[in-house]
Amino acid sequence: MTNQTDAKFMKIAIRLAKKGGRNVFPNPLVGAIVVKDGEIVGKGYHKYYGGPHAEVYALEQAGTKAAGATLYVSLEPCAHWGKTPPCVDLLISSKIARVVAASTDPNPKTAGNGFKKLSTAGIKVTKGTLKNEALKLNQEYFARFKGKSTYCIAKAAMSLDGKICTRTGDSKWISCRRSRELVHKLRSSMDAILVGINTVISDNPYLTSHGQGRNPVRVILDPNLRMPLNSNVLNNEAPTVIFTGAKPKQFKNTRVQVIQLKYKKHFNLKHVFSILNKMSIYSILIEGGGETIGSAIEADIVDELMFFISPKIVGGRDAKTAVEGLGVSKIADAIALKSMKAKKVGTDILITGKVR
Repeated sequence: MTNQTDAKFMKIAIRLAKKGGRNVFPNPLVGAIVVKDGEIVGKGYHKYYGGPHAEVYALEQAGTKAAGATLYVSLEPCAHWGKTPPCVDLLISSKIARVVAASTDPNPKTAGNGFKKLSTAGIKVTKGTLKNEALKLNQEYFARFKGKSTYCIAKAAMSLDGKICTRTGDSKWISCRRSRELVHKLRSSMDAILVGINTVISDNPYLTSHGQGRNPVRVILDPNLRMPLNSNVLNNEAPTVIFTGAKPKQFKNTRVQVIQLKYKKHFNLKHVFSILNKMSIYSILIEGGGETIGSAIEADIVDELMFFISPKIVGGRDAKTAVEGLGVSKIADAIALKSMKAKKVGTDILITGKVR
């Protein structure tokens, strides 16, 4: 059973960790606080990649008060040299009496070694406090060390009857303004956003965060290289990677990269993801259309679904749905979402769930 005092202070450490945003990538988000006699005497978070870790800021602020105190940290203190020295050495020299950590660092260079070194030095270690919250905070980071190419979220906005556009292809706007703003913020937290060429041609989207933060890399699946030269995804707001089965061609924008792959009805999306992984892209938001999302689900590369459901009826047998493709032949084979949640966003309902 989690100690309530430990949980209270760990919540503060996790809130601090979130302040790092995308500036810490590819490092994890980490927050830390030093507590003595029930009072916070030092706090900090990892602010940017290559910069001091959260523990360093917290201990600097605590000063001599760190001796005999408790450090609450959202991830196991590192035990290896990277861009900065090992945090465990600093903790030991500061005479911290106890370390409470939310989770073990999955990086094999630390992975339990930090806890072991602290215990050997006589520092009491408590681990697992608010572990689930910590895992959610750094789900991409943890996924990377589990051998997954990426953490993939498939998102769609649809009418109450499951349509993502009308029979004529019109889709603006199915979701409400609040939902679209939320998606823009989500985009800023991802490394890349992926769509098929039909979405580019029909909607001519920018695929940016619209001022809500850092723009993701734009990834387009374009088998026959039909990309219109006036497409908004070819502007210089963000890098664009185009996968095609046709002969590559040069675009005026130097931030556009064209990669040729073998193509038979569909791209091998696992291969696409492995290429993106080598480009340091570890999280991808798939925004459609239905064929692209369907192909991704069939390729077993989707970790999480986000469906925005608008209180509208579109109808039409020729109107596209959120998940196309071949689909299952029996209801027994349908994908059952795990940890499903629903909440109201503006006039819409957002349903999220884990695929695996």
